[in-house]
Formats: sequence, structure tokens, C-alpha cells
Amino acid sequence: MSEKITIHLYVISDSVGDTAVKVAHANMAQFATIAFIFHRKSFVRTLDVLKTQLEKALVNKGLIMHTLVEKELQKYINNFCAEHGLFCQDLLQPTITEITRRTGVEPARKLGAQHQLNENYFKRIKAIEFAVKYDDGKDPSGFLRADIIILGVSRTSKTPLSLFLANKNIKVANLPIMPQAKIPDELWKVDPKKIIGLTNSAKTISNIRMERMRSYGLEEDTEYSNINNIKKELKYADNLYEKLGCQIINTTKLSIEETATMILDALNLEDTSYNL
Repeated sequence: MSEKITIHLYVISDSVGDTAVKVAHANMAQFATIAFIFHRKSFVRTLDVLKTQLEKALVNKGLIMHTLVEKELQKYINNFCAEHGLFCQDLLQPTITEITRRTGVEPARKLGAQHQLNENYFKRIKAIEFAVKYDDGKDPSGFLRADIIILGVSRTSKTPLSLFLANKNIKVANLPIMPQAKIPDELWKVDPKKIIGLTNSAKTISNIRMERMRSYGLEEDTEYSNINNIKKELKYADNLYEKLGCQIINTTKLSIEETATMILDALNLEDTSYNL
């Protein structure tokens, strides 16, 4: 069996570096047979720090992706990579240059501009606090103030999905669906267009529940993980979704990111988390 090809990929940023990291991972995901060694260096704001990272990349013949906005650092990294034959992709400058060309407006070149503590930032914090407060149906009054209500049987990723959407400035409440539990009156007062019912395959849910039991050091074969019981739960949830007239999303083959995008599209909600 042949050994995997190894590539060192360096992400360099003068701020957090999330933009470059997402682009890097999107690229790496296309090459399952390659062993990527990922290097992330955030808050690079001096030439000394940048030089150190570039010397390491040179030794490993690495690929470099960066989101540097300070002109001196941009010039140095571009010249260094050109001189030494290193691949270097500037993720910001081409678009910034084009915007300036079209408008005549010069960029602010403000470090970490998209992470500033502005009104949008505090709106996101409030959305996260909202998701925590109204998680798992702890306070049904939140249903009447939420942008989205997520329903689903246990282990359909309601809480992670709620927090992911909260990071996009969306106020989310969620409710676990159980045949033996009463549905809160508040839910019937909500516009069905704001409600999302999650479903999944019984086998997938059973596996997740058994893994959860094992992580607690408990017996995995229980009524909670029994596939026949789960099928009954899913049937009950499907009947509830039909009565509510809400949107249903099967998350069996979906990541949280994909599910969140489908929800935003279905409800015509906009991700405002990047508004400056």
C-alpha cells in the first residue's frame, strides 16, 4: 500500500484567521487521499513573527494562505514567496483592489475589522444567551420571541444547531419531542413558518444514543437506545409536525452547517453575523 502524500498548509492572519481557515478546510476536504498537516498562525502583526512562520513554511515547502491587510506585511510575504518559489494565496487583496478600482474608495486596512465590538457583535451575544436560556424547552415563553423554534426527538442535534444559528445572530429556542411529555401551549401560538421539525433515521439515533451511554460508563442497550422505541418516537414527532404544519428536515446525511443553511433558506432569514 502506497504511503499518503503529505502537504503542509499554512494559514497566516493578522487577526483570528477564521476566514482563511474555512477556505483552507474547504480545499483540503476535496483531497481525502492526501495527508494535510495544518498550521495556523493568528495575530501576525510584526515582520519578525511573519518571518518566523515563512521560514518554517519554506523548510516544509508549504502552501500559504493569508488574510494580511497591513501593506508592509503583504509586500514581505508576497516577495518572500516569489523569491523562494512558495505558493502564496492572498484571500483578501484581489477583491479589495477591485472594489477600490470600481469606487475610488481606499480600504481602511483595519486589523480584525470583522471582529470589532460593534452593535452586530452584541446582537450575536444576545442571540447566544437566548439559545442557552431557551434550550431544551426549559422556558416555553421563549417560543413567542424566537426567530426559529427547533423540534426533534432526543439526539437530533437540536442544541448544537441552535448555538450554531445563534452565532449567525438568530434567536433560537428548541424543544425535545417525547410521546410522554405534554406539548407546551405556547408552541401552538407560534407561526408554523418559524418552526422546524428535525428527523433522522432510527438506526442513526440509536447509534448516537448508545455511544452517549457508553461515554457515561453505562449499559448501552436500554429503552432509550432501543430502535423500536425510537421508531415510535419518530412517528409521534412526524404526527406532531403534520399537525403544526411546520417545515421538516431529515438530518441523516446533513452536517450542522448544511442543516442551518437549509433552515435559513426555508425561513428566508439572513445571516447577518458578518455585518460591520
